[in-house]
Amino acid sequence: MLVTGASGALGGLVARHLAGSGRVERLVLVSRRGPSTFGMATLVAELASGGTSVQVVACDAADRDQLAGVLRGVPSLSGVVHAAGVLDDGVVGSLTAERLEAVMRPKVDAAWHLHELTRHLDLDTFVLFSSIAGVWGNPGQANYAAGNTFLDALAAHRRQQGLPAVSLAWGPWEKGMAGELTEGDRQRMSRQGMLPLSDADGLALFDAATARTEPLLVAARLDLAAIRGSREIQPLLSVLAGGVRPSGPARRTVGETTADGQNVLAERLAGVSPVERQEALREMIAAQAALVLGMSGPDSIDAERSFRDVGFDSLTAVELRNRLNNVTGQRLSATAVFDYPTPTALADFLADEMFGSVDEEATALAAYSGLDKFEASLTEIMGDDAARARVTARLKDILSVLSDAGGSGEADGDDSVADRIQSASDDDMFDFIDNQLGI
Repeated sequence: MLVTGASGALGGLVARHLAGSGRVERLVLVSRRGPSTFGMATLVAELASGGTSVQVVACDAADRDQLAGVLRGVPSLSGVVHAAGVLDDGVVGSLTAERLEAVMRPKVDAAWHLHELTRHLDLDTFVLFSSIAGVWGNPGQANYAAGNTFLDALAAHRRQQGLPAVSLAWGPWEKGMAGELTEGDRQRMSRQGMLPLSDADGLALFDAATARTEPLLVAARLDLAAIRGSREIQPLLSVLAGGVRPSGPARRTVGETTADGQNVLAERLAGVSPVERQEALREMIAAQAALVLGMSGPDSIDAERSFRDVGFDSLTAVELRNRLNNVTGQRLSATAVFDYPTPTALADFLADEMFGSVDEEATALAAYSGLDKFEASLTEIMGDDAARARVTARLKDILSVLSDAGGSGEADGDDSVADRIQSASDDDMFDFIDNQLGI
């Protein structure tokens, strides 16, 4: 039996399984680095101790000549397991020819060479390790989905020719590529109803699949309750989820709506002041961002800190965009999270999109009204030194912004307001509050 991608977690796991099951007497393990791969010597020793003959070969299976040379040295080959694969995730707009080739070459080229170079042999097994990404797609994995869909089609092609083949569209394995996921990635995957496979479950599915005759089988662990509760149910899962109406890109309406078709969030915010509206949008964006990143709550997201700084990449940015579309009923672009790089900037943009430009005079009056509320609340913190310090620091920031916006000119020959604020002590700041706000 020949196994490609033998240096990977799944390749090694399958090799151990095949040897332990007694299904093969000889294994040919193919990887780009061959014997020099970290951990390969341990794997070979483990397999050999169980009585399995093992040959480890350094070979780029996507290079037809190299692969042909390896196969010529394998007498009486009984089967192939093509487990090689590479990830290079990114939204479609970021996929260059080089990034496409990096994913396609080990998947597609190697599979086609294996097909052509072994189709004259009397194989009893030809297993292609595909992915569920090719069946219903994953955000940011267009290149990976395309490569795996080719494997699915190749298995069907071989079956039509009377040759053995099965393409296994795997869900994530705990020790496969899912082992490299962040906690936020895991939570997002769980919300979509996808749970990682344990080694035992995955190998049991491998055995079951190789005994069947279908050219394509999906081998995944699904959480149907989570799928039913998801806003984004893939069409192919709707039957498994109990006939729930599928959603996703094909749907033309987004956002929760009232009986008369109005967006719920827009209707709720239409009756509040512009300042309160933008604050509500900031809180909503922070809450959705925290969900995407797997954080504890909206307080984990600083409204003035960029999305990139808190951990967003192109994939999580797309998920946040989808969530915001769903809540607001808008059609934000895939790059909106980076075009408006902080929750505050994005909230301002959403406010304009949903309610139009804000009247400046009304905004000023609302801001002045906010100062009245602030003034009334100061008496509650005068005895709390820590709270006083936080308020002082925040006032310095706000007054500095106001000073910068109004120019850097001097008043009555004194230093600029910004300079005075920067040099002020806490007591100076509270004297300012007492004098200016009449406390």
